Amino acid sequence: MSELLEVKDIVAGYGDGPAILNGASLTVQPGKVHCIIGPNGAGKSTLLKAICGMLPVRSGNVRFKGESLAGLRPDQILQKGICFVPQERALFPKMTVRENLRMGGFSLKDQSDLERRVDEIEEQFPILKERRDQHAGTMSGGQQQTLAMARTMILRPDIVMLDEPSLGLAPKIVQQVFDIMKVMADTGITILIVEQNALLGLRNADWGLVLDLGRSLFEGPANDVLEDDRIQELYLGGKKVA
Repeated sequence: MSELLEVKDIVAGYGDGPAILNGASLTVQPGKVHCIIGPNGAGKSTLLKAICGMLPVRSGNVRFKGESLAGLRPDQILQKGICFVPQERALFPKMTVRENLRMGGFSLKDQSDLERRVDEIEEQFPILKERRDQHAGTMSGGQQQTLAMARTMILRPDIVMLDEPSLGLAPKIVQQVFDIMKVMADTGITILIVEQNALLGLRNADWGLVLDLGRSLFEGPANDVLEDDRIQELYLGGKKVA
């Protein structure tokens, strides 16, 4: 199967500071859920930001559908089909749920098409339809994450990248976030996540990548990552996967 996204030996960092990524590589297969794990400071979030153009790539290359993304702005990369949801979710707290969904399609010129797409998302996520007139900032953390993830679907992207989607959520809500990812994947969206809960992330993924000190240490089917004794010891708390 050909790669949808290929990251090859990239080096990247913030401003004039030292490199956070030191030759990281990643392959993303279409229609799969991919999970990046690793310790704090490994460069996981930095990798997503480099892919979506928020950070310049100092060396190496990012290719999407066979074409280089070098030099493209984040909005140009979004238009090509890669959407990024940061840790802070980036909602408009004083706008309603429906207004936030509309903002997901700000680049669409056909307003009637935009309204149809928003209607479709509300049908897929009843909680958003129920709260369409509620200000986003007054919703619970889980509801806000649902909105942030659902909003990405307005432009019908090829890839949605999620940075720590379970961060700060109650345990009973976390599985709901992964269930939403499955809904997104069922629509044909490829998912790439950075997840603090490595076990849960890998158990809900098809493919795993271990990143440490800005380098890719292991990449393969999520089950292989889970079952690797060394990875269990170093990155999964030494827990034997049942």
